[in-house]
Amino acid sequence: MPRKARAKHHVYVVELDDRVWNNGRFRRANPDYQLGKPFVYVGMTGLDPDIRFDKHKAGIQANSFVQEFGLHLLPALYERYNPMTYEDARLMEVDLGIALRKAGYGVWQA
Repeated sequence: MPRKARAKHHVYVVELDDRVWNNGRFRRANPDYQLGKPFVYVGMTGLDPDIRFDKHKAGIQANSFVQEFGLHLLPALYERYNPMTYEDARLMEVDLGIALRKAGYGVWQA
């Protein structure tokens, strides 16, 4: 009998400082960015999102945009989805990034 996957993974969203817009790579990834919308990083983790954010800021398995420009988590954008299985989190990370881009956010995903 196959093992049932455990719901212990999370998607999370980090608000990034406006200065991230000065980075050409970030700008090129967001051609439809709407002025005034937040800049965010969307990720997934097997850790509590607060712990994962702290690791980014400390440079541990960090995304460079989060390490340099990460301000804080935006739980209103992700809390309702968590926790979930690894596979669901992997898919939700992509779907959430797409939805936020469609809403005009500047989005970065690993």
